[in-house]
Amino acid sequence: MTGDGSNLLLQTPSQTVGPFFALGLTAHQYGHRFPQIADGRIAREETPGERIRITGQVIDGAGAPIPDAMLEVWQADARGRYPGPRDFADRTAFHGFGRVGTGTDPEFCFAIETVKPGRLGREAPHLNVVLFMRGLLLHAYTRIHFSDEQAANAECPVLASVPGDRRETLIARRHPSHYAFDIHMQGPLETVFFDL
Repeated sequence: MTGDGSNLLLQTPSQTVGPFFALGLTAHQYGHRFPQIADGRIAREETPGERIRITGQVIDGAGAPIPDAMLEVWQADARGRYPGPRDFADRTAFHGFGRVGTGTDPEFCFAIETVKPGRLGREAPHLNVVLFMRGLLLHAYTRIHFSDEQAANAECPVLASVPGDRRETLIARRHPSHYAFDIHMQGPLETVFFDL
C-alpha cells in the first residue's frame, strides 16, 4: 500500500535458477522416470531433411566447462518453417524444440540431434538457443549458425547486426560427423548474446 491508500505492485528481485532445474527439466538425461516434454533429439527418424548433430560445452570465464548448464533450442524445419499449433497436436510431427543439459556427460558436453533448418526469408539457417545455469540471474539468448552456409550467412540481417569480429562466436564448425559449437560466457571468446 502506498501512502495514498492505492496498491502499488513493484518488480521483485530475480533469483538464480539452480542447481536443480536441469535435473527436473531434463529428467531422462539424469536417469529419472519423471515426464519431460523434450530432450536433445529434436527430429525423429522420419523427419525430412539433413540429419545433423551439434556438440559443445558451455565455458565459464576461467575456461572451464560448466557442469549444470541447460539449453533450450527452437528451430525451423528443413523447409524453413516453424511448427504451428497443428504440428504440436500431431505427436508424429516435427516440433522444433529440444532441451538438453551438460551435467551427465563426463566432459560436461551437450549434444543436439536434429535436421538442419532451412532459410527463413533472408535469415540464414540457424537454431535459437536459450541458456540457463546456476548463478545466471536471467537466461541468455543466442543463436547457432553453420560454417558451411557462408552465402546465407553473408546475407543474414541478424548476423549483419553483430560486429564483424564477433560473428564467429555464433558459427558452428562443420566436422565430418558433427558440428562443434561452444558457448563462452565471458572472456575474449565470449559468445554474442541477444537482448530479447
